Amino acid sequence: MTEAILLVGGKGTRLRPLTVHTPKPMVRAAGVPFLTHQLARARAAGVDHVVLATSYLAEVFEPYFGDGSSLGLHLEYVTEEEPLGTGGAIRNVAPLLRSGPDEPVLIFNGDILTGLDIRALVRTHETTGADVSLHLTKVPDPRAYGLVPTDGTGRVLAFLEKPQTPEEIVTDQINAGAYAFRRSVIDTIPHGRPVSVERETFPELLAAGAHLQGMVDSTYWLDLGTPAAFVRGSADLVLGRAPSPAVPGRCGDRLILPTAVVAPGAKLTGGTVVGEGAFVAEGARVFGSTILPGAVIESGAVVTDSLIGSRARVGTRSVLNGTVVGDGAVVGADNELRNGARVWCDATIPAGSVRFSSDQ
Repeated sequence: MTEAILLVGGKGTRLRPLTVHTPKPMVRAAGVPFLTHQLARARAAGVDHVVLATSYLAEVFEPYFGDGSSLGLHLEYVTEEEPLGTGGAIRNVAPLLRSGPDEPVLIFNGDILTGLDIRALVRTHETTGADVSLHLTKVPDPRAYGLVPTDGTGRVLAFLEKPQTPEEIVTDQINAGAYAFRRSVIDTIPHGRPVSVERETFPELLAAGAHLQGMVDSTYWLDLGTPAAFVRGSADLVLGRAPSPAVPGRCGDRLILPTAVVAPGAKLTGGTVVGEGAFVAEGARVFGSTILPGAVIESGAVVTDSLIGSRARVGTRSVLNGTVVGDGAVVGADNELRNGARVWCDATIPAGSVRFSSDQ
């Protein structure tokens, strides 16, 4: 096991405004770009060569990670001129792979936080002789995901995309977004056009009699596609619920990055992160939230399960719950934002303008 492909080209539209200026894998979780956690876990599992399949805001990846040597990796970058989907992106980077035809190539979606045992996935792939092996996880409500039923040996029987009726829910196993491909299988994916590995590649391989193996690993797993999930994932990394060797500090109730300033009377709990150069004033309370670099939380503000963008400001006594504040935005004093509110980058909400409850 020496190389992997990371699919990091998505636009992250469900995460906007977080992704207006920053591609989804580069949004900070537990103090570092989320992609750092994925790369560090791959390295810990023995991977040494990673190809990043980029597209949206592709220009920001290489300046940050360079050749990967600081992480003990050799990184290469391929940029799609036009979005190619998951399968098309995998095929597009194939010329940079070094593996022999029968060797495994790991593939990871760039928005999944997981405790997957990567070595176990590769062992499953090799011992079963599979063409493709898939990480599967069990979820209570699988309707938003692709179902992957398997037989008693773990061999995949079908791919059922996002079932809508109770009769269609034949399993609670879903595609968890990590795969081991036999290198030669990658070359069978059509080149130069959009291809969905979930909707096209896998069903066609199955129909052709290929061996697709599922490995159920029900350790920590979270799709970071929504702001609420992203905030939760960051907090879980800080709290130690989600494993990562890349958290820049000891796991605990809070993570305060160098050059951040937190007043002695401020209260930070629940896996809160305060980024470099950010300021949390006296009397502010922040629970389970991410405060990105340069942001300011003024005195008496209460911020819960929220993400405050770079250089943004939350005014005195404002209450934010389940809110995303974009880069450079200002939420004036005495506002109340709740339940999925999103404040766009550089917007300004004047003092006392928005409330969800009485002003008494």
